[in-house]
Amino acid sequence: MAALYEGYTLCGVGTVQNSSNIGILGVEQGRDIDHVLVTDSSRFITVYKVSDQRPTGSWSVKRGQMISCPAVFNTQSQEYVVVTDDKVSADVLRVLSATDSEPVVLFCCGAVRFLDLLLASPQQPIEHVLAEDEIIRWSTIVKAEHQLVILFSTEQRGEHCLYIQRFDPNTLVKHRFETEPGLSAPISFSATCRGSNIHLLYLYLNGSVYESVLPLRRSSTGAEGVLALSRSLCLSLPLGEEKLMSGAVVVLDEAHVAVVGFPHPSAGPCKDYICIWNTHFQTLQACKEMAGRIYSQLWCYSGKMYIPHGKMLSVIPFECQKSSLAAALGKQKQTSQSESKSCSFVSSWTAQTYSDVTQTAEIKSRMSTKNNSDVKSALTVDQLIEHIKTSAVEDVQAEVGEFIRWTPQADLQLAVGRLALELVSRSQTDANFYPQCVFLRLLETRYLCYSVCPELLSLAMVKKDFHLCQIAFQIFSDIPEAVTCSYLKTILSTSDSEMETVNLDTDSVMFMKELTRAQSRSDEEGGQLNGFCSPALESDVSDTPSNKLQRDPLALDMSCPVGLHKGALLNEVLQTAYSDRPLLPHLKDFTVPQVFLQYLRFLYFKYCHDAHKQIRALRTPSISQIIDWVCLLLDAHFTVLAVAPEAKRLVSDLHKFVRSQVKLYTELGKIEGSLQVLKNSKRSEDFGMYAIQVIELF
Repeated sequence: MAALYEGYTLCGVGTVQNSSNIGILGVEQGRDIDHVLVTDSSRFITVYKVSDQRPTGSWSVKRGQMISCPAVFNTQSQEYVVVTDDKVSADVLRVLSATDSEPVVLFCCGAVRFLDLLLASPQQPIEHVLAEDEIIRWSTIVKAEHQLVILFSTEQRGEHCLYIQRFDPNTLVKHRFETEPGLSAPISFSATCRGSNIHLLYLYLNGSVYESVLPLRRSSTGAEGVLALSRSLCLSLPLGEEKLMSGAVVVLDEAHVAVVGFPHPSAGPCKDYICIWNTHFQTLQACKEMAGRIYSQLWCYSGKMYIPHGKMLSVIPFECQKSSLAAALGKQKQTSQSESKSCSFVSSWTAQTYSDVTQTAEIKSRMSTKNNSDVKSALTVDQLIEHIKTSAVEDVQAEVGEFIRWTPQADLQLAVGRLALELVSRSQTDANFYPQCVFLRLLETRYLCYSVCPELLSLAMVKKDFHLCQIAFQIFSDIPEAVTCSYLKTILSTSDSEMETVNLDTDSVMFMKELTRAQSRSDEEGGQLNGFCSPALESDVSDTPSNKLQRDPLALDMSCPVGLHKGALLNEVLQTAYSDRPLLPHLKDFTVPQVFLQYLRFLYFKYCHDAHKQIRALRTPSISQIIDWVCLLLDAHFTVLAVAPEAKRLVSDLHKFVRSQVKLYTELGKIEGSLQVLKNSKRSEDFGMYAIQVIELF
């Protein structure tokens, strides 16, 4: 028995120019089960935290360069590895990585090298294993019993072969795929290791899925030359009426496979599905229709499938239970409705906070209270939605409060999104209806995310409900960059006097109040902290006592350029997840970025003098987030800022700030060798109560 749960979008993707193919080279496992590495076919590589649906890092190659193969994570060195422009010593096909093992480089000529040995001698000669016109079509790496095995299939003049490269001992075995009239080459492969064998599944365009079982370790008496690859038919997929051009299969466990590119047995034409089949009993276990075209690419890691379709890369959680005939035929006893719903996937990925403890206590209280016979039952979600369409704000607030209070959590997860959509819909059409308290109550359940109700933030911005926006930005982890910039424009376009009347999170306002009051320790102690050197001392002036003793005029004038409430809202924006590429075009639409840059300069000054460390607050932007936003704004508006007279001092001050940091890191670099000597020096253990040790520093 198997199930596909509700999916969600990880990122958007584009198509390759002058091609119908999707622009993804590969999706690889990251540093842990919650991170994946997405390589697109242009110039960019991005690391995503799957549970938060957001990027945690990205980089690109230089213009004119080309990414040769999907980037991988080296678990040995904790580094990311990518090949550009094909060559190292020879043309590279793939870098293959397995957990707790050194990555292996597979060359187009069939040779393999461990990455560390290749980097130690990048100009070493690479032997040709394959014939000149033999091309590698697919490759993978499997690991079991501390043994690495590389598998790759090749094509040469219509003949298709499988190579198996083992390392202990170092052997290469060649197998030939069986051929039959009208049967072309395999279009997709998936390899897993079970016990002491490698199980290789491969899919043909005629819908046949074959399995070949290969020993993990080669017998010492194995035959030489090209061997026949024995196989057994494990699944026959329906073809439908349309001619198929591609497809993909991935092994999920010993009894289940996922398939894309082949039609659903009961669906009409032009429908793209992802299906889970039971190979033991030849039955369809689960299926899900995907919006947009499926590109016959499929990856699977840690109970989640990654599938490009349309213009997005989606994550589909799945579950496979132990195979039995009763389950395969749908005759197994089903769980109750409430138990089934408790397994449903909710696309709101927010980390637990201190309020979760309170929520747990409330849930237990509800469960015990609801058993009492005198408790009035709450409305169903359908009844409540009908009431929302016509009832007054006060009545809706009371009914939604009761619904949240008495509804089991499993049902509440599914209902909150429907309620939010209906409330937003009526608020947009009825100018007199805006239940702010109800929206806040729904947000407090933490079962909402942006993708469930996209119009909620837009409505709040139109109403200038900054309190609701602030809470949403604290909870939502999937806010698009365009919405972030729109919210930023709304904040900056609102006057400080109007903003000060808004009720905001107390903790965020108190942080701003204390930050504007805080005196930096550098003023009190007469020095600089965190490598910060005041612009007055950085200027090219004579080194006289009067200049040394003068106070920094910028520090005296470093007042907050925005009001406390506006600063609190800007701080939430600084902590919002984003990706550089989609954010920059929207930042370029800013007409006057100086005010925001002035506020970032104010924050940077305070942080460099450690003023923020004197304040206790739950949510504060980090100095790296501040610097990242400064860089983004400068990238988006450099020309405007360079020629605008009113921005001259601002840009000059930022330049001096950066120069002081560069100077600090330069000085630290000079003593790096000395510090390393101190670290590596071994203290003598034969001295008594007193000793003098001489260390030579170079």
